[in-house]
Amino acid sequence: MLLAIDVGNSSTVVGTLLGDEVRHHWRLSTHADETADELALKLAGLLRFVGLDLSTDIDGAIVSSVVPHVTETLRQLADRYLREPLLVVEPGVRTGLALRVDNPREIGADRIVNAVAAYALYGGPAIVVDFGTATSFDVVDGQGQFVGGAIAPGVSTSADALVRRAARLPRVETIAPPAAIGRSTVTALQSGIVFGAAGQVDALVERISRELGPGVTTVATGGLASAVLDACRSIDHHDPWLTLRGLSLVWAHNRP
Repeated sequence: MLLAIDVGNSSTVVGTLLGDEVRHHWRLSTHADETADELALKLAGLLRFVGLDLSTDIDGAIVSSVVPHVTETLRQLADRYLREPLLVVEPGVRTGLALRVDNPREIGADRIVNAVAAYALYGGPAIVVDFGTATSFDVVDGQGQFVGGAIAPGVSTSADALVRRAARLPRVETIAPPAAIGRSTVTALQSGIVFGAAGQVDALVERISRELGPGVTTVATGGLASAVLDACRSIDHHDPWLTLRGLSLVWAHNRP
């Protein structure tokens, strides 16, 4: 059983996989100050719920992370509690994906893994829209090359910034209101947040698609995708565990 972990700025997704089939999955808050022992206790508890043991049932582990301190904590965890070394998606790791960008080392591991999964599972050209702390657009051309993309403030990130800067605006649930014309402050905010994010996605996907050419497939993933997805016109597939499946594919590229 493969243990795959994707560490984001706000949340961490943990999954177990056989091949690219996600058997179990959990979404946790990211805490950069946790020790290796604290994180091991948390992971062991989750695995125990589904009848797995962290030390004996995990045949391999792979992580993509944008939080360096957590990456180091996971390395320590693997040294103490896992049978096999941890594979970290970083420069030098084989992904099967050519990076046709100005500086490949600055591309986040999660974006690379998303692109690997999108091309393998849906073909190319493809755009992955990952709804997280940032809304990222990861672009693969028809030859399976990562050619760049776009990064915008995430749905919750934008909403939080607005509420912090405007004293009279309340926090609202991130759901689509009944209509674009909000008849209260709450529904007006929901309209701007949800329909505004959807419009941003559709506009960027349209622009990127014109540059890529015909036949583009667009895949949505990330923890906030479900809040915006129904309002988007440009999404072809919703794959909430795309990053975990991409981690499994990268693991397969690097097995001895």
